Amino acid sequence: MFRYRIMTGFWLWFFVIVRAQNPSFQTYVNPVIPGDHPDPTLTKIGAYFYTSGSSFNPTPKIFRSTDLVHWDVIAQPVSASWSQYGNSPGGGIWGGHMVLYNGLYWHYFGRGGGYMYFVTADQPEGPWSAPTRVNIPSGLTGLGVDNSIFIDEGSGKWYMLTKAGKQNNHILEMGEDGQPTGTVLDLTWLNPDSEGNPYGWAEGPVMWKRNGFYYYSFAQHLSGAQYVMRSETLTDDEAAWTIVGNNMFTGNRGNFGTPNHISPVVMLDDGTSWTIAHSNHSSSWHAQGRQGLLCQVYYDDQDFPYIQFPTANAVQAPVLPGSGIPWMVPKSDMFNSGELKPEWSFLGYKPDGTWSLTDREGWLHLEPYRGENTILQNDGEHSYSLITRLDFAPESVTDEAGLRIINGPETHEAKVFSTVDSEGRSVLTFSFESTAASVENPVGSVVWLKLVRNEHMISGYFSADGIAWNPIGGSIDARTLDTEKPNYNDFTGNQQGPYVKGKEAWFDLYVYKDAYTPINADSPANQSGTSRKYNSGVKGYVLDDIHADDWAMFAGVEFGDADYDKVPDTFRIVAAGLSADARVEVWLDSLDTGQKITECPVGLTDDSKTFQTFTSDVEPVTGQHDVYLRFSGLGTDKLFLVRMMCFMAEGDTVTAVPEPSGSVLPRHFGLEQNFPNPFNPLTHIGFQLPEKSYVSLRVTDVLGKEIGELAGKEFSAGDHSVTFDASSLPCGVYTYTLKTGDMIQTRKMMLLK
Repeated sequence: MFRYRIMTGFWLWFFVIVRAQNPSFQTYVNPVIPGDHPDPTLTKIGAYFYTSGSSFNPTPKIFRSTDLVHWDVIAQPVSASWSQYGNSPGGGIWGGHMVLYNGLYWHYFGRGGGYMYFVTADQPEGPWSAPTRVNIPSGLTGLGVDNSIFIDEGSGKWYMLTKAGKQNNHILEMGEDGQPTGTVLDLTWLNPDSEGNPYGWAEGPVMWKRNGFYYYSFAQHLSGAQYVMRSETLTDDEAAWTIVGNNMFTGNRGNFGTPNHISPVVMLDDGTSWTIAHSNHSSSWHAQGRQGLLCQVYYDDQDFPYIQFPTANAVQAPVLPGSGIPWMVPKSDMFNSGELKPEWSFLGYKPDGTWSLTDREGWLHLEPYRGENTILQNDGEHSYSLITRLDFAPESVTDEAGLRIINGPETHEAKVFSTVDSEGRSVLTFSFESTAASVENPVGSVVWLKLVRNEHMISGYFSADGIAWNPIGGSIDARTLDTEKPNYNDFTGNQQGPYVKGKEAWFDLYVYKDAYTPINADSPANQSGTSRKYNSGVKGYVLDDIHADDWAMFAGVEFGDADYDKVPDTFRIVAAGLSADARVEVWLDSLDTGQKITECPVGLTDDSKTFQTFTSDVEPVTGQHDVYLRFSGLGTDKLFLVRMMCFMAEGDTVTAVPEPSGSVLPRHFGLEQNFPNPFNPLTHIGFQLPEKSYVSLRVTDVLGKEIGELAGKEFSAGDHSVTFDASSLPCGVYTYTLKTGDMIQTRKMMLLK
């Protein structure tokens, strides 16, 4: 059906903010590249920044940005059809660094066995050449894999920093042909076996230059400390280098407890310096991979760099112009292009001819190779919905096609798919490991499938028309998909996408974060002023601490187009109202300079634990957008709390998909304010644990004298509460401190009698 597509304010927004930093982008929340982004590198070329890194079994990507916060994927420098790619969870591509040298773009990467390769292109978007193996200079046994390139702008020379074994740090001078010249700087003194390898593996070496100093930085191992040394000359003379033996990261550990493997540091025109690091979550989301964290680099009075441990809170962004690049989350795809978009990776080696976007216009054709085939994007967020329209005619129980989320070692997967049961009936199945539910397929070979993630809980649905959805069984707790900690680099992080097994299939579209499925409000990708808190009224987490002029952004919301034929007409928000004159403004892509599509009043409810649905009309919009909620009201008090939001199109029903349940594990370690406060003589102290932990909860007076221990034992993951009886204590202010592992949090409470 032809439909007039209404243009949003995107292009106006693009041209306005391309020359200046938009107010929406003055702060940011990590990770800026969610999902697995290990061993990152960083290169500044003109007005653009580029990053890449290890991808392992999924095909590698090159990311681009103008502000270091918003990234898009522009290229895949290595094809899945490269004969050397392999197909094992810990295999594939290690490292990856793109640079511009002598007018040509070079991308260096590792591929098992200690071998390095490079590809070249005339532009970052490609096309990229076939890989060329890097020669190993005489005297070296290998080059390692997660290496990097350093260009010395003063001399015009360029170098490869290699790491092949714990003690084998080397710097290789490179020639114009991209191969080592034979000049090698030997840094094996840095991490000698004779001293027990004091810096672990001393891996992932990177270099940069500042104020006449060469800085050489390396990681202890995949999640250890980050070290740095410097010299006034580029030499392998140990006496010329000064090393700092402490971790570059300092301060209080946040939700990303072990950041390291930093990229080369880049300096901006305003004198600030920045790097990208990787780190797992320090909570129940470890298995989502090593997130890409943007960190500001500071220098002390001795000109040595240090970095504050990254926080999950909003921090000041680099003063750089935006360019219309959206927040980095998986991208929807209507498969209307003749080429597969660079956001998609294949899982392992896939020869040409196992997929097509031209066999059937507007459809992706996937054929199994050695049993299966899939395209993937990094699975970095905790709440979203995936939709596809599938054409598939299974013939046996081994034939499958649908949507899946798969972990890095490829040992766990949640999936919704079309298949045939043991009695030969066509069925639709939703499963995770040994838990599965099936319904007989009443639709036929062309069917809509939906996979909904709400934290660790995942649900499957099917539809005949993409409007009315039917559940396939109930929600499944898939936390092992997110929490299991496999060893070393078999752990790549979760991926998501369409797949086939046993038989070919066609996919009409792929929707990420459907606008018409409830979106949890407690998990914005970026925000200013708000916080995520547990709410006993819904027995789950909500967006809290909302005041006038605060805002929250939800990335990558898909509204549809001519292929996904939906247009929103209503906005719904579930909130607990605390102010009579509160409102929510909904903007697309940016505050003020984007498109404002609705303004919804939020009225008073009984209290902060009573949530109601509020609605407003919506201007028509199509496509995938970052959705900003800006909150307005009178006074300085808290306005309301928000549980969820969604949009409705003509024909939708509010019961098409149930609202998110609160029965999910906490995402982070957290200590609540005691209630009541002030109190006499009893008060309750709540805390949240994302995983099973030994907990110490102690109370002290204002002088630091311990009053008593309220908890000193192991607790399961979840929400907990203890009662403090102060009947024998005098009035005054007391503190209570919760400690588990490296995490410590303290609050104050007041006893009144």
